[in-house]
Amino acid sequence: MKSKIVTPIIAMLLVVFMGSCQKDQDTQAFKASSIDKLASLEPLTKNLQGIDLGVAGNFAILSKTGITSVYKSTITGDIGTSPITGAAMVVSCGEVTGNVFSVDAAGPACKTTSATMLTSAVSDMQTAYLDAEGRINPDYLNLGAGTIGGTTLLPGLYKWTSSVNIPTDITISGSADDVWIFQVAGTLDMSSAVRVTLSGGAQAKNIYWQVAGAVTFGTTSHFEGIILGKTGINLQTGGTINGRLLAQTAATLQMNTVTQPQ
Repeated sequence: MKSKIVTPIIAMLLVVFMGSCQKDQDTQAFKASSIDKLASLEPLTKNLQGIDLGVAGNFAILSKTGITSVYKSTITGDIGTSPITGAAMVVSCGEVTGNVFSVDAAGPACKTTSATMLTSAVSDMQTAYLDAEGRINPDYLNLGAGTIGGTTLLPGLYKWTSSVNIPTDITISGSADDVWIFQVAGTLDMSSAVRVTLSGGAQAKNIYWQVAGAVTFGTTSHFEGIILGKTGINLQTGGTINGRLLAQTAATLQMNTVTQPQ
């Protein structure tokens, strides 16, 4: 009687064991298949193209409604305003290492009048803004719910449907050929003494910040990248930027350093 009971039990155990073995084999096969598929995928950022700035790319600061500076700022690169009169450039010639372009005879004594070129530059600035704004399928959506202090930002397309706040230092990390595009639907604010640092060969000329709202950088802060601003760009006392200020309204400086990236 005992043997009749044991035999079915052994048979059941064999079925379970063999099923388990088959399951393990299937799992391993699935994992191997998944790894092969992942290895064959190209990174999402690999084909991300930079923004064509056109003539606007010749400027360290370009604005439609004015550029003002509390003396003494240090600007390396060309500056210009259009369509507003050159009188809206409240900048001393000694603050600019580069050309000062105006649409008319008004403005700093060192100005060059070039209305046609400035019209093209502003048009290209707006086109570049729309290009950056129109990029789709972001790699990162609403990272940090808009607060990104302490983060390391890898190459790719970033999108925020809100404002962005940088309360502590951040790092932008990638190679010299990598591209970053940041789409910000609201304002962009960086706290005082906070720094944006580049690592791994990342270059400011390949970093684009498209911002619909006002941009404000706190005192003694440091920023990296090209700002395509639909609203004002404001640098508070002692702030520095390795990049470009391309503003569809005004750019305001207070004893700042603005260096056009190479």
